[in-house]
Amino acid sequence: MKRLAEEKLFSLEEAMEFSRQETREVYRRYANPGLAGMLALLDFDKAFVRAEGVAVWDREGKRYLDFLGGYGALNLGHNPPEVLAAIKRVMGRPNLLQASLNPLAAALAHNLARVTPGDLERVFFCNSGTEAVEGALKLARAATGREKIIYCRNSFHGKSFGSLSVTGREKYQRPFAPLLPGCEAVPYDDLEALEAKLAGGDVAAFIVEPIQGEGGVIVPHDGYLKGARDLCDRYGSLLILDEIQTGFGRTGYLFACEHEGVVPDIMCLAKSLGGGVMPVGAYIARPAVWDKAYGGMDKALLHTSTFGGNTLAAAAGLAALQSILDQDLAGQAAARGRFFLERLRQLKEKYGLIKEVRGRGLLIGLEFNQPVGGWFDKLTRGKVNELAGEYFGSLVAGELMNKHQVITAYTLNNPNVIRLEPPLIVTEGDIEQVLAALEAILHGYGFIGVTLSSAKTALGSLLKRK
Repeated sequence: MKRLAEEKLFSLEEAMEFSRQETREVYRRYANPGLAGMLALLDFDKAFVRAEGVAVWDREGKRYLDFLGGYGALNLGHNPPEVLAAIKRVMGRPNLLQASLNPLAAALAHNLARVTPGDLERVFFCNSGTEAVEGALKLARAATGREKIIYCRNSFHGKSFGSLSVTGREKYQRPFAPLLPGCEAVPYDDLEALEAKLAGGDVAAFIVEPIQGEGGVIVPHDGYLKGARDLCDRYGSLLILDEIQTGFGRTGYLFACEHEGVVPDIMCLAKSLGGGVMPVGAYIARPAVWDKAYGGMDKALLHTSTFGGNTLAAAAGLAALQSILDQDLAGQAAARGRFFLERLRQLKEKYGLIKEVRGRGLLIGLEFNQPVGGWFDKLTRGKVNELAGEYFGSLVAGELMNKHQVITAYTLNNPNVIRLEPPLIVTEGDIEQVLAALEAILHGYGFIGVTLSSAKTALGSLLKRK
């Protein structure tokens, strides 16, 4: 057993003053060594000390545009004052008191029921998106009495055990097998494949993202969600929509399913619901579905969460939702997204390195072509195409960060795609700055140039640590 008297404990003040190297060393030893090494190699582990709106500042005072946006958690930008004020307003109230009903959680549940489509009404609060998915899967099984869950290949629903079981990338699933039984995959945007799975009449639910975010920002054809709704109705299965990343205005609608007028049986929410300040997750379900699983006092405590719906989180959620509506951020996302997508498609016409531009609203993916053949590929014995497939998105993201002060990242299931997912309060001027940075990289480097420039950055990062 460690002796506390011999171990130095860092205070908050000391931690806030960590140098970049101190953070690297402590994180590498006590948290995740591999992640620390990866971020350091790409020079992504800068010390950011201030954040406001769409921008963050490093310790040297350099300003960066955040076009990663907390993977969709920062629809209101960094540190929105209205959310911080709401949290400050409830300080002093009990934050966790299970021997009572929290009026703020009740109010937030009411507000979510009012703004979500159709007859979605019963809300369960938790702390994250993956917990929302876990709860939705349990609800579906309990409400239907069926075991099977159908999900899509290339999907992403989280990394806890149940949500990982319906996340469609083998890389994340394989080390933890066997996973939750009864989970079967189908291709995304394929109604025939979905019907083949549902036709047996033994499927509890089909869980799907309206747009596959981590899959590379894949937008299905119009009619896919409506077709999935119809098939679920036909075969008695529930439809779970994962709006964790697409919700609260991101795609130009308050919820992405509104593009087709589809009402799910269960909807998963999180990320920007907490205003980018508090961890808040939730699912909302139709009353008939909820009551089959949890109706009555004897079943009311079958699924609970200690911190779910706590006072600080609920206050943040109330303020965040109101601000998103007051500012019409869905409308802003639609307008800014049209502008951004049009300009990116113009870049695609100019530069062959861009394979495809995809997205809706301010959820945008930029996929790069892989070079085929050529002297550089021969020189590297084919490794150049392998590099392009697995790492080129991160190399472009590194160039954007280190040369142009623009923060973005590749998508988890398709690392050859960088995501452009800024806060919904972004201006056209901010977008113009990012477009200029992308054009500078595409025009000035090309594939070989980006690769060599990134190698130089990595080498410099390694030398700094010596």
